[in-house]
Amino acid sequence: MLKGTKLYSIFGNKCPRCHEGNFFEKNNPYTKDFDKMNHYCSSCGDNFERETGFYYGAMYVSYALTVALGVTWFLMLYVIFGFNAMIFLISYSVLLIVLLPWIFRTSRLIWINFFTKYNKDAAGSVQRKVA
Repeated sequence: MLKGTKLYSIFGNKCPRCHEGNFFEKNNPYTKDFDKMNHYCSSCGDNFERETGFYYGAMYVSYALTVALGVTWFLMLYVIFGFNAMIFLISYSVLLIVLLPWIFRTSRLIWINFFTKYNKDAAGSVQRKVA
């Protein structure tokens, strides 16, 4: 993925403004603190906590990701392989539980990328302010 694209920020856990600093504290979504976000970008100083309730909109993104995953999983299991509906429901429930941290983080990154434009000159502005 090319730096400067929204996909680079979303799948790389990077700041949507400068694509340098990490959005979440840890890159691995399967840790104990998978939901811990940095308050500010370590490179450009962008505030990740825009306002109270900002990330409520990420629930809609999470819902869309879950539906897309469900439709894909259904088509793969039921239509292509011919499994019954009960196997689909059980396997889809397990899949959602396993992918919960990834869906949570990805939906937040997609949501903030809707409202933030990449600025290649923003990187390193925190260091310049300190010096």
